[in-house]
Formats: sequence, structure tokens, C-alpha cells
Amino acid sequence: MAPLRILCIHGYRQNGCSFREKTGALRKLLKKQVELVYMNAPLTVQQEVSDSNNDPVPGSGGDEDPRGWWFSDIQAQRFCAQQQCEESLGLSESVTAVREAVNAQGPFDGILGFSQGAAFVAMLCCLQEQKLEPEFNFRFAILVAGFRSKCKEHQKFYNAPFQIPSLHVFGLEDKVIPDYMSRELLTSFQDPQVLIHPGGHFVPAASAHRQTYQDFLKRFQ
Repeated sequence: MAPLRILCIHGYRQNGCSFREKTGALRKLLKKQVELVYMNAPLTVQQEVSDSNNDPVPGSGGDEDPRGWWFSDIQAQRFCAQQQCEESLGLSESVTAVREAVNAQGPFDGILGFSQGAAFVAMLCCLQEQKLEPEFNFRFAILVAGFRSKCKEHQKFYNAPFQIPSLHVFGLEDKVIPDYMSRELLTSFQDPQVLIHPGGHFVPAASAHRQTYQDFLKRFQ
């Protein structure tokens, strides 16, 4: 049985390489079932912290080459999940980047997103269901620490529940994306599956979580 191919969408201030490292336990947990393929967001995030020598040092997340899918603060070119804004910057470039990844590396059975990446995945699901992106043909979505964007121009993505099967994963001790924000996203999906873990802001992959992941994925094998 061929493994399911899943396109992986990293979080804000991460990149494809760092997200691959951070999901090593998940790859090991599901190695017989899935092949995870990682891509980079197109937007470069400026380093926001400097040391005493004025050399840039990584901000939160600590990744080199930090990237993002859109900015909620257009002028500062930064993103905060809690920030309410009228407009965002960079989303169309990110949709184009996913389209190009699908064309170059696809086809993919599913898509997985973490944090800002999970919020972005919800938007991609909307574009797919509205048939606005013909190249998108994901059969399922996994959203880890996802949330609804607070940007006014993004509210169009949440008008109707998406039919795509989804698994939503979030932690009760997540201080970056509190669990209530992930719960709000559930209403955008028809019959969402849920995996709640007691930890913080990461992709859980303990043996206790294996069954939930496997039960969800085997529907598509």
C-alpha cells in the first residue's frame, strides 16, 4: 500500500527545513502510512531582536531564515494571531507558492498545517471547495494549533462549513494559540475530528496519539 503524500505547511517564523526537524517524531510515528513533503512560505520575516553587537538573532521560534504566509501588520511586515486588521499582506503570493508546489511535487492526498500554517490551510480548503484553485485536490486536512484569522478581508473564508474531512489537533497548555481559538475554527468544518493533548504549542506525536492519527488517515488509504 503506497503511503499517503501530505504537503506540510509550517508555522510563522519557521521554514520547511525547520518544520521537518520539529515533526521528526510525527514522521517516525506514521512512517508506514505517510510521506510528508515540506515547502517554504514565500514571505521573509525580518529578525526583530538584536544582540549587543547589533547582529540579528532569531526571534521567537529561533529558526534561521524565518518565513511567514501573511502579515497582519502591513507596515511593520509582522504577524500576530491576535491582531485584528482590515487588510493583510502576502496571502496571494502564498497561495501561488502552494499552487506551484502542487504542480511541481504533487499530487498530494492531504495537507497539514501548523499554527499560522494551519490557519492558512483552512483558507486553502475554502479556495478548493469554491473551485477557485483547480490544481488543489486535497482529500483531507490536518490542522495543528489552527485558528481563524482576525483580518477583516479574510472573513470571506468562513462563510460556509467545508466538506473536506479534517483532523484538528490542539494543546490545552498552548500559550501561543490558546485552545479556544482552535475550537472557534472547528465550526468552519463539517464533522471535524479532534485530537486534544495536554501540552503546548507543538505537533504532538506520542504513542498515545498514534491511534487517532491512524484511524483518521486509514479512511484515505
